Amino acid sequence: MDVECRHIVELMQDVREMEIGKWYFAEGSYEGIPLVVSETQWGMANAAATTALAMERFHPCAVISQGTAGGHDPRLHTYDLVIGRQTVNVSAWKTRYRARGEGVDESTMEKLGVFAYDKEKRAFTQEVYHDCDALLFEAAMSLRDTYSFGKAVEGIMGTSDSWNCQIDRILFLHEFYGTAVEEMEGDAVAQICQTYDVPFLSIRVISNTVFEGDRDWDRKVGIACQDYVLRTIQNYVQRMEQTKG
Repeated sequence: MDVECRHIVELMQDVREMEIGKWYFAEGSYEGIPLVVSETQWGMANAAATTALAMERFHPCAVISQGTAGGHDPRLHTYDLVIGRQTVNVSAWKTRYRARGEGVDESTMEKLGVFAYDKEKRAFTQEVYHDCDALLFEAAMSLRDTYSFGKAVEGIMGTSDSWNCQIDRILFLHEFYGTAVEEMEGDAVAQICQTYDVPFLSIRVISNTVFEGDRDWDRKVGIACQDYVLRTIQNYVQRMEQTKG
């Protein structure tokens, strides 16, 4: 959404805005670092499409999926930041057969996963979790003490085209998948990044959590996340240069 990316665009230099397909992109630089921002819109299909378009048009050296998220971990609060060591599609599952009238039993669900290209096997393979890039992860995690709006922690990002507001449902997903938050784009972006063999990381700020009651989500949290993402980008570029040196 606009509140999840506009702050970064406003801080960029030499910005060139464009529409590819029907999606918004902004190309420019931040502190001398070439940067492209994509406003993916909601949902996994949009996120996957814009990521694939970005790969073909801009050939990025790394991708960060960032924005807001709803809390899954009861220990986390609004404004806490989660750095994703993994992403998972929490709507990719399989249930066992039950006859009519036997009810719904989520306890027998199996994690199904999604398909992405495996460069080692040279084929599309089914995976439940997508790991982040180690260097990107280290660049983000090393900045945790600079985040002053709440805690900055590592966690698993849950992605689906769902918006869960029932505490028991959220606790089930948290326990079943190990998720810290839920959002609607991250794992789809990770899937495309793996297919293109491009380093990926997801960073999300908690805009609302049902464990704090039935509240509207806080739209101001996006700025805190975007500032952290920009610092992560700078740190990542420095680490890349050190690695090359």
